[in-house]
Amino acid sequence: MAAVTYELIKKDAKTKARRGRVTTPHGTIETPVFMPVGTAATVKAMRPEEVKEMGAEIILSNTYHLYLRPGHEIVREAGGLHKFMNWDRAILTDSGGFQVFSLGDLRKITEEGVEFRSHIDGSKHMLSPEKSIEVQTALGSDIMMAFDECAPYPADRGYVKNSLERTTRWLRRCKEAWNDRENQALFGIMQGGMYKDLRKQSAEEIVELDLPGYAIGGLSVGEPKELMCDILDDCVDYLPEDKPRYLMGVGTPDYLFEGVERGVDMFDCVLPTRIARHGMAMTSAGKVNIKNAKYERDFTPLDPECDCYTCRNYSRAYLRHLFKSNEILSAMLLSNHNLHFLINLMRQIRKAIEEDRFLEFKREFYGKYGEF
Repeated sequence: MAAVTYELIKKDAKTKARRGRVTTPHGTIETPVFMPVGTAATVKAMRPEEVKEMGAEIILSNTYHLYLRPGHEIVREAGGLHKFMNWDRAILTDSGGFQVFSLGDLRKITEEGVEFRSHIDGSKHMLSPEKSIEVQTALGSDIMMAFDECAPYPADRGYVKNSLERTTRWLRRCKEAWNDRENQALFGIMQGGMYKDLRKQSAEEIVELDLPGYAIGGLSVGEPKELMCDILDDCVDYLPEDKPRYLMGVGTPDYLFEGVERGVDMFDCVLPTRIARHGMAMTSAGKVNIKNAKYERDFTPLDPECDCYTCRNYSRAYLRHLFKSNEILSAMLLSNHNLHFLINLMRQIRKAIEEDRFLEFKREFYGKYGEF
């Protein structure tokens, strides 16, 4: 029995949007879904119980960070990531590829893998496809991501072609190293930069390996939104309909809508908790920068249309006071709200697809939200 399966429930009548269900060893996930990111085995400033209460069915954790600290063997000894962090729902771990490629001068790419220096203490390490799978196996995630090479933007065609072909070779090695197929799924990652023919080549090569799911990597890396949407349009068509599709690193409301409209099922991003720590909230009427002086005497909720814990109990004036005072509670309350906002948005999107009014809902939302 495969660890992870996908069921297509409903297709939107006017777009490629689809409503589905992903089944994992730690529960089912209603899709399209936004996955909160718990980089170092914690969704920053949130207790696991809170994340669960707001309806998150899956979270993401990071191979690179957990490999360096506390070390995957410690997590294995703890009984795996689920036990270690007290989260009994699904977990997806990324491969560490994106992080090591982000290290720039601190890393060196070879066919074997990536040699890099730790951002923590400067120690030398080698992350290869086999090592990435070894670490993710120890973490015990429900969904493991293949170790890929993420080409930067912009990048010339020759570089991107070599990069995607290496990603395919590395994927084959990941598949060979993947042992526990009943408890862990392996997703492949499409690369190809901003070149449509290379995207097609990458998709054909990875789909041939018949994996439980596929991700679209190398988008939302600094390119203009119109270009991302144009590339994404084609990407989804190259992937099988009976497997989940995951767009990596996307978390602003407009990008979630654009991704869903093009047939994407899964999204993740650190954005909601990161901007929360900088005093920024997403609301039904657009972004609120809680630092602004105009909120000093504003005793209304952050978002009158939101029923999260923060909006039910605290005013903008209080949230501004916490932020200005550098109080830890500021990050906790704003993170709670932002995650709730996105999880609830996806719930509304799923309902709109079920009722064949996705585009109408998108127009309504954009009309109220204003500038992204």
